[in-house]
Amino acid sequence: MFLLAVHEGVMIKKKYLLSPGPTPIPEGVLKAAAQPIMHHRTEEFSAILLETTEGIKDIFQTENDAFILTSSGSGAMEAAVVNALSPGDLAITINGGKFGGRWSEICHAYGVNVHEISLDWGEDFPKHRLAEELEAHPEAKAVFSTLTETSTGTVFDIQGYGELISETRSILVVDGISGIGATPCPMDEWNIDVLISGSQKSFMTPPGLAYISFSPKAWQFVDKSSLPKFYFDAKAAKKSLERKTTPWTPSISLIIQQKEALRIIENIGLENLIAHHRILGNATRAGVEALGLELLSKRPANILTAVKIPAKIDGIRLLKAMQDKYNVYVAGAQEPHKGEFIRIAHLGYMGGFDVITALSALEMSLSDLHYKVPEGASIKAAQNILKENWE
Repeated sequence: MFLLAVHEGVMIKKKYLLSPGPTPIPEGVLKAAAQPIMHHRTEEFSAILLETTEGIKDIFQTENDAFILTSSGSGAMEAAVVNALSPGDLAITINGGKFGGRWSEICHAYGVNVHEISLDWGEDFPKHRLAEELEAHPEAKAVFSTLTETSTGTVFDIQGYGELISETRSILVVDGISGIGATPCPMDEWNIDVLISGSQKSFMTPPGLAYISFSPKAWQFVDKSSLPKFYFDAKAAKKSLERKTTPWTPSISLIIQQKEALRIIENIGLENLIAHHRILGNATRAGVEALGLELLSKRPANILTAVKIPAKIDGIRLLKAMQDKYNVYVAGAQEPHKGEFIRIAHLGYMGGFDVITALSALEMSLSDLHYKVPEGASIKAAQNILKENWE
């Protein structure tokens, strides 16, 4: 986040990482990786592993076991599919973007039948529409959704989905990779059957770890699942955790880093962390709207703000200006919408002045491309919200 870049001229420029993943890492978490490596089949590491899994359970707000996978979040998505379903099962997937669509892709790869609900990017999918789908497809074994769709900055009604699905024989599987820690999502209270997340978002740790937890209802599905599995076998993970270890060699240093990040989160408090993300989200949206720009999402999440590119502006050039000239690394839109919007993250180890930085870079980049904006308007709008909530 604070690397220096020296270019011709007098300016020494810092690099600002404002992407939705990986996100900036607290200094103490970075330092934790410098500890000497230890063997993973020792009492010393077992204590670290158990403390870390308990911390993940606290963030998930569950009494169920949480398992640490050495993989990206997509590994946990695959683990959810192969452990819960069997060939020929029907799954309902809610595809509101790149990662909702990934549920469909994984299911197809393993011979699971898919009824995909395809949404326009940024569109909401309210509870009553899911009720209609469940009535039309009572044989569905699982519903796959995202908590917050990282490709669009949209939050979905997981609480409402859980209320519906808990009354059926289906299970609710939720991708909480970007949302957990930034958005309310109590696993047990909201009747979520399989919940996953990853280390590189609000968990404030480098990429490389994924987390998964199964409800008692989901374990009944695990017991009957006949999809092929080896590395991501939940039963093997459960047996190993009972022995205070992992089935395969874990990413030792990353788990040590996650333990330190969880200590930081515990000191902040989960409710405070979620409120922090809400404030940053409100400030960013206020700043964007003060420039007369349009949000992509009809139900914006507090992980990031997706901003539509004005019609006369080249979105690729705008992103390039923010990154190459001002060293502010926000994210562009993913295919098939590349160049249509940008995504300003306010996720994990980010603060109010990161929002100000992102909005300032956006204003200057738009000006560079000869798009008139009310100078300083986004900063003022964001500052008003930040000042109201600054303690």
